[in-house]
Amino acid sequence: MLKSYRNYLIVLFTDLILFGLSLYSAFKIRYDYGLSENVVESFLWMLPVSILIKAVVFYFFDLYKGMWRYTSTRDLINILKASTVSSLVFIALVLFKTKFEGISRSVFFIDWCLTIILISGSRASVRFFLGYLGEYKTGTGFLKQFFELKNQRKKFKNTIIIGAGDCGEKIYREIRDNTSLDYKVIGFLDDSPKKKGKKIHGLPVLGASDKIKKYVDTAGVEEIIITIPTATAAQIRRIVDLCKKTTARYKIVPGLGELITGNVSLKSIRDVEYRDLLGRKPVKLDNESIGDYLGGKIILVTGAGGSIGSGLCAQILKYKPKELILFERAESPLYEIDLELKNLFPGIKIIPFLGDIQEKDDLYKVFSLRKPEIVFHAAAYKHVPMLESYPWKAVSNNISGTMKLVDMASEFNCEKFVFVSTDKAVNPANVMGASKRICEIIVQNKNRNSNSTTSFITVRFGNVIGSVGSVIPLFKKQIGYGGPVTITHPDIIRYFMLIPEACQLILQAGAMGSGGEIFVLDMGEPVKIDEMARDLIRFSGFEPDVDIKIEYVGLRPGEKLYEELLTEGENVMPTDHGEIMVLKSRECEFSDIKIKIDELKQFAHAQKSEEIRRVLKNIVPEYLPACFEHKN
Repeated sequence: MLKSYRNYLIVLFTDLILFGLSLYSAFKIRYDYGLSENVVESFLWMLPVSILIKAVVFYFFDLYKGMWRYTSTRDLINILKASTVSSLVFIALVLFKTKFEGISRSVFFIDWCLTIILISGSRASVRFFLGYLGEYKTGTGFLKQFFELKNQRKKFKNTIIIGAGDCGEKIYREIRDNTSLDYKVIGFLDDSPKKKGKKIHGLPVLGASDKIKKYVDTAGVEEIIITIPTATAAQIRRIVDLCKKTTARYKIVPGLGELITGNVSLKSIRDVEYRDLLGRKPVKLDNESIGDYLGGKIILVTGAGGSIGSGLCAQILKYKPKELILFERAESPLYEIDLELKNLFPGIKIIPFLGDIQEKDDLYKVFSLRKPEIVFHAAAYKHVPMLESYPWKAVSNNISGTMKLVDMASEFNCEKFVFVSTDKAVNPANVMGASKRICEIIVQNKNRNSNSTTSFITVRFGNVIGSVGSVIPLFKKQIGYGGPVTITHPDIIRYFMLIPEACQLILQAGAMGSGGEIFVLDMGEPVKIDEMARDLIRFSGFEPDVDIKIEYVGLRPGEKLYEELLTEGENVMPTDHGEIMVLKSRECEFSDIKIKIDELKQFAHAQKSEEIRRVLKNIVPEYLPACFEHKN
């Protein structure tokens, strides 16, 4: 506190001297350094008035609250505004008192210019010296810093930045301004011929990205940072291949959709991963419509500790809700996501709620206490082989839990209820898919037959890269063990999208939906799992079938060779958003289905697998369970 007050006095005292020097110099310049007695008399009464006016105006423009080491363009603009306002006030007062008799009007213009130059120069000078010769970790003084600067630099890692755009500039500026970092950037590489030879903050654009190996070999580059968030898959693959031919480590700034806060910073830099090589285009969002239904609202996300749930929470917080409720039954994931989000979004109220959607009391408590207005339902059991062995868990958690949650949202008249479904609900070949299809039917029926004002919406999409239990983490573990990498079938294909991309499209669909729709996300082109595994092995520095063996182990219980996004009889229509389609699913008599769901619950309680499958087939005729042996 004392240090802050002391710094404030130093800044103020320095400015007072510069204010006086500015007016004195203005008089000297205007009168060719020869001041008559009358001019001196005018100067002497104008000096304290000028200093006082400037000090007061500069204070109201918040020019004594900032930290000099972080002086920015905004501060310089405020200096310009404050100088202009104070000069106008000063001119008006002098005009009122003297009507400019014996005082040259050019004095005021010169004083205005000098005030801007002197004050801006003092601020910029401090930033320059503190930015480049700031305190080191040892906390030693300026002289020691100066003499040890050269030796200190030798410990830094020579670094090159690929991408001389806004992202690259921001990353370099953060490195430059933070002397505790061990990076020493020697320049930029960029494939744009127009940028070659140009400079960014004094650092040259050395050439195209194909010069990576040259600078690693000749300049001792140890670290490469790829800062092209909008690069295509082909571009990233090419750059990564060039990096692999060097001895340097390489990292990447991920696509903007992946950045939780939306801001590029050194914290966002990570190792290059396989998902970077997919190169899916950034999602175009109607931020205004999403903000309209999320901003300032109380929002509940079930399964908040899961891959999709946590991703949804991070995306929702960008739109500044009034309150976000993290509903999760696993305490460790709930603790971790609560801690992470509160650190990233300190200004928003985040409530962790340890509860289970199967427990009506838990649901009633959270709805009655927190009064959520928007609900995103992402909680589900979703591991196909596991639910084939324990189908009663799919009934109790996915079906029964969803029914209870839907009823609660309706009872408390939430504005919107968005259910996160899966492509495995289409012509399901497994218990998990059939259970999710029944959940879709429950949600749609509630929208048609409920007396509440809640709009019930379903969003259906395929696999997400990086989710818990997905194939890429499994392959990476198997590669880490030295193989073999196991693939169920050489022809199996899947649709993939990134977690942030899926979550963004879920929010967009929620904004578009008025109730009763099933939105289907554009999953792009399907990916052959065999090719994915081989790419991942090569990406890890090995050769498939040479260094790492690939084994085909056969389809698992409930697994299909390919997934679909539409069932026969569902009419799909485009929407205004190119990556989202809406379909009108066939209607069914829910009273009959309700009886069968009650029957399902009874069999689930008794843990009778085959009876559960039989009733699932009655409710979802397109459900075609694979012919596997299952234990009760």
